[in-house]
Amino acid sequence: MTTKIIEKSETMECGCASTHIQSFGGQTPCQSTNKPKNLQMANKSGSALSHWPIQIRLIPPHAPFLKNCDLLVAADCTAASVSNFQDQYLAGKVLMLGCPKFDDAQSYVERFAEIIETCDLRSITILIMEVPCCSAMNVIIRQAMDKAGKTVAVEQITVSTKGEELERTNW
Repeated sequence: MTTKIIEKSETMECGCASTHIQSFGGQTPCQSTNKPKNLQMANKSGSALSHWPIQIRLIPPHAPFLKNCDLLVAADCTAASVSNFQDQYLAGKVLMLGCPKFDDAQSYVERFAEIIETCDLRSITILIMEVPCCSAMNVIIRQAMDKAGKTVAVEQITVSTKGEELERTNW
């Protein structure tokens, strides 16, 4: 019986799809312009999602879709509470989804610091819930910018537990 040694660059045949960095490809400007407005940034399936994975802890800071992007950092619960999440917040942005309460905040700071330092982000939109634990996402992004020694234009949007937009602030 032979044993195959898996190199770090290989993915196991039974591996999780989250181990595969995927960009779904964009459309030509003409294709995009001729679609209904709510689907202009969407791929052929109708989804505005442009890449995989989407969980903060699964996206490596060197993922190609992070370069020069408008980044949407969304708390997990926002996607479930906002009925038109994709049309209203995701279209045209790269999504990183996570929970500032249950995930490792310090690892988020480290990951975002590296992304901010190396990816030349155009902007960051932070989408959080009105619940107190979600405000930690703002702290994480501020600490990451401090650590990176770089600032990026940030818009923070707060939604209610019923999915209604409550507040928008820029910092």
